Amino acid sequence: MELYNYFRSSASYRVRIALALKGLEYDYKPVHLNRNEQFNESYGAVSAARLVPLLRDGEHVLTQSLAIIEYLDETHPEPPLLPREPVARARVRALALDIACEIHPLNNLRVLRYLVRDLKLSEDDKSRWYRHWVETGLETVERQLEAQPATYCHGDTPTLADCVLVPQIFNARRYECRTEHVPQVMRVFEACMKLDAFERTRPELCPDAE
Repeated sequence: MELYNYFRSSASYRVRIALALKGLEYDYKPVHLNRNEQFNESYGAVSAARLVPLLRDGEHVLTQSLAIIEYLDETHPEPPLLPREPVARARVRALALDIACEIHPLNNLRVLRYLVRDLKLSEDDKSRWYRHWVETGLETVERQLEAQPATYCHGDTPTLADCVLVPQIFNARRYECRTEHVPQVMRVFEACMKLDAFERTRPELCPDAE
């Protein structure tokens, strides 16, 4: 397998965690988003969307982090990243989507560039935008975790939801977002970071880290 990846991409980090939890080896293929390498012809030939992550598994090319993780869970079912029971499975997916759909799209690199370059927001205003959506979005996740507390987002083993939560907290810290208002979120984050799969795939430990 080959993973096209950018070390600061939270979506890429999600997939690195999942691969590590599954114990799967892969070749790391860096794509530097800040240098616009995603727009190179060579990457465009692989990725129609020109986004990361992208996973090549033999002849198969997969995009979108959650779709990649579910593919990995179906093709390498142990340890499972989604519960077998339908209601629990839906809850884990919902927690992941609370972050992947409600927080992350408002704050990814393309959006932040647009705010500054096209809408002429200052760097301070851009950071305020980022912090607002992260901090309010994490409040939603906090309420979900309060309603059904467990070691991780759901139960006593990491799931898809944890693969999505941890990278978002790394980004929140990078932009100096408040996190003291979401103690359950941070408790789960700390539990995850005690596991090797989350720790050794940290952004600063990637081959392309700066």
